[in-house]
Amino acid sequence: MPLDPQAQVILEAMSAGLPFEPDLDIDEFRTQFSETSLPLEAVSIAKAEDRSIPGPQGEIPIRIYTPEGDGPHPLVVYFHGGGWVIGSIETHDGACRQLCQGASAIIISVDYRLAPENKFPAAPEDCYAATLWAAQEATALGGDPDRIAVAGDSAGGNLAAATALMIRERGGPTLCHQLLIYPVTDHSFETLSYEENGEGYFLTREIMEWFWQKYLPDSQAGEDPLASPLRTADLSGLPTATILTAEFDPLRDEGEAYAERLRAVDQDTRLIRYDGLFHGFFGMSAVIDRARDAVNDAVDALGNAFSR
Repeated sequence: MPLDPQAQVILEAMSAGLPFEPDLDIDEFRTQFSETSLPLEAVSIAKAEDRSIPGPQGEIPIRIYTPEGDGPHPLVVYFHGGGWVIGSIETHDGACRQLCQGASAIIISVDYRLAPENKFPAAPEDCYAATLWAAQEATALGGDPDRIAVAGDSAGGNLAAATALMIRERGGPTLCHQLLIYPVTDHSFETLSYEENGEGYFLTREIMEWFWQKYLPDSQAGEDPLASPLRTADLSGLPTATILTAEFDPLRDEGEAYAERLRAVDQDTRLIRYDGLFHGFFGMSAVIDRARDAVNDAVDALGNAFSR
């Protein structure tokens, strides 16, 4: 189907892509991304608190969003997108507030180490550590240690999937769900969605190639399942999953392929494609009606997982 009319307006306003040049200064790129904002919907929660927690190589900044009402609340450990290079707690504040309110869950947003200063596997190691901390501190936070999910968008979806894999292999809390929003799942560009949507839809093939180059210590690392969850030999024994994709997203096919791999080993997995939308739409619910539908779907998925 054609682009959603509301999405078309936003895409044109953003000039059909991030303000990107291959030789752009990374700090400048981060600043430009953080200053690119859209209207946010008013969201009522009890509080948001910034803290730092122990990590594998120093302190990890986090932001804890607590919903209104009496606990204990379920917990969601959230990893922001941005190609492992840009993005922060601040850029994803609105989405975390929506999930906190909608799912009546404590959201722990993780400011994991960014590349290229900290190459793979720094980011997944931080995310794993933060998830262990969340489980250990759940009761003190007013949460329920038996109801913990991981979530993330784009590169954050990649990190959520990697964290679930790490917990399966290394041990840790029993996760009740993984919410993967247009996730990166494979170090590959040989898909139909890259061919169809690699230019002109906000996220481009050129940017993704640049992100991967900054993230990985070498191309061989892209074969590691923690970098490319789709390459994991066995996907059994993972938590239930909800995967959201967008029609006009170069990452569409790898996200959907991950859903099919999970289903192939009888993992309870729901896949929802949002026709007419492009990468990044989840944070645009104030201006795109279909994005609001996606937020509601994500909230419903978490609610269903927490009630099992």
